[in-house]
Amino acid sequence: MQTKQIRYAATPQSLPGGRLHALGAGGFDGAMKIGFGAPVSGSWATPANQIEIAQRAEALGYHSLWTFSRLLYPDAPEGQRLTSPYRSVHDPLVMAAFLAGVTSRVRLGLAVVNLPFYAPLVLAKSLNSIDVVSNGRLDAGLGLGWEPEEFIAAGVDIARRGARAEEFVACLRAIWSEDPVEFGGEFYTVPRGFVDPKPVQQPHPPILLGGSAEVALRRVGRLADGWISASRFQSSQVAATVATIRGAAETAGRDPEQIRIVIRGSLRLRDADHPDDPTMTGTVQKIRADLDAYAAAGATEIFLDLNFDEQIGSPDADPARSMAVAHEVLETFAPEDA
Repeated sequence: MQTKQIRYAATPQSLPGGRLHALGAGGFDGAMKIGFGAPVSGSWATPANQIEIAQRAEALGYHSLWTFSRLLYPDAPEGQRLTSPYRSVHDPLVMAAFLAGVTSRVRLGLAVVNLPFYAPLVLAKSLNSIDVVSNGRLDAGLGLGWEPEEFIAAGVDIARRGARAEEFVACLRAIWSEDPVEFGGEFYTVPRGFVDPKPVQQPHPPILLGGSAEVALRRVGRLADGWISASRFQSSQVAATVATIRGAAETAGRDPEQIRIVIRGSLRLRDADHPDDPTMTGTVQKIRADLDAYAAAGATEIFLDLNFDEQIGSPDADPARSMAVAHEVLETFAPEDA
């Protein structure tokens, strides 16, 4: 099946059920593609539900499916703990491989795998295999990590994460572009040898980096194919973020328009709106307006992620209700052909 180019106008036309009107390939510059967060957190994240949601999203024309990672949930005092959607999270690489086997068109995104917890060669081997079994559908979202206890558990120093990430990406590119490969750096070493099989996408799967600090955004512009936002990134912050990333790309001699801007839309569908609701929380009409704002601000892609809704992504949530909401969201915001 050929991949559909799903695009959205910054001022989408209303369709029945609150759907956004999709534009064809000739859509205006503010267009963005739409994806969906696979069930990976909490009680609804069962194999049967993952297959059901993945296949329905693909049938409806969603551009991508996404996973995320949490290595450890620290046992902190009440009031200091991470939110409940972080309590029980499937491995993102395993999930991407699993979803590859039950879909045929939709792209598969990691948002994100934290680099410090892997050796570049080990991660490259997994990414290569996922790209092969998915027939070239992988988007490799990579992050630096932020939870101190996870670094302790992984036996990695949390200091100098930025420098480590830059060398990690350089090592990945060497693995993917040199045959045989040999790499020697401050943090990572790969003895001369061959790494096969190669990924289907050449020269490698797209590398998307996370991070919101200015230095991280400039790193995206210099090194990556795109950027992935954090879970509650406001639409009002997008324009400045895009400017920083694309300015760094231009300075580095790269085409700034080729840098993807991917938003994790942490969606919480509710029956009523309230003045203090965060972005992507509220009624269908409110969420449509938020999608409009992201598109207008320069996002190239957004994926609707229910995992961060405590009423869905928690181990104690009712999985039947979670699935009912997921199907409502999938149908309501499904891409439409022009």
